[in-house]
Amino acid sequence: MAGVSDLPFRQLCRRLGADYAVAEMVTSDARLWHTDKTRTRLAFDGEATPRVIQIAGSEPRAMADAARRASDLGADIVDINMGCPAKKVCNRAAGSALLRDETLVRDILRAVCAAVDVPVTLKTRTGWSPAARNGVTIARLAEDAGIRALTVHGRTRECGYRGQAEYDTIAAIKQAVGIPVIANGDIASPAQAARVLAHTGADGLMIGRAAHGNPWIFAALAAARDGREYRAPSFAERVAVMRAHVTALHELYGDVAGTRIARKHVGWYLEAAGGAAQLKSDFNRIETASAQLAWLDGLAVNPAWEQAA
Repeated sequence: MAGVSDLPFRQLCRRLGADYAVAEMVTSDARLWHTDKTRTRLAFDGEATPRVIQIAGSEPRAMADAARRASDLGADIVDINMGCPAKKVCNRAAGSALLRDETLVRDILRAVCAAVDVPVTLKTRTGWSPAARNGVTIARLAEDAGIRALTVHGRTRECGYRGQAEYDTIAAIKQAVGIPVIANGDIASPAQAARVLAHTGADGLMIGRAAHGNPWIFAALAAARDGREYRAPSFAERVAVMRAHVTALHELYGDVAGTRIARKHVGWYLEAAGGAAQLKSDFNRIETASAQLAWLDGLAVNPAWEQAA
């Protein structure tokens, strides 16, 4: 998830039970790989394996070159993004916009798989539009090209994130190919996870937006998978994780950018804990890294704030 799944968030999700976490999407444009933004997205210091770099683009040769660079940087898996519905990505004929051109999809997949020795995976959607759900065709092209696993979001490009995810197409994809299929979309609880797995027969699940402010979802899902009882974190435990996460953001991005980026994460944490609009507003007005940490320290020991959240 661009702007979300940076190194601090990936490490946190792994610590709380995620089997692996994919780095932020990076462009296949080699001219941008030397920018501070891209270098930060490719930070892996201290990260456990498997380390996954996701690439996006629309030109087979450039995508192959990006895959080689990702492998050289230490990626254990290269993931191709053909699922992002964002206009700024699709307007460049990348992400889920590629689903309109099955020939180009085939050429990109073949080029990337031939370029590297590490496994290549694909993130995609059920199709371009509800009237053109070509997910099964894309999945077969992926398997034929050498893709090792396929993650499918249960909406089309045209749907964006509107409405509810549908899982019939994912079930059909699972029946059509022999490679692992991972289901994605609107999975926010162990109960929903169980329903999606039963309906699709998928080999695994990918969690995206449901982890915003709630990385404990991975602990809950792991407990359900293993037949263990899950204990939700206390408010104090939530604040401790928030503080550690914010500290890691300050360290990775520096005080100025880290302070700005921390605002959205803390906002998500507070929303997941039950709203607290005033707390979000208060935190968003903080201008320095040290003041953010002091605010979180106060949040942890103030009973009135716990009730507000």
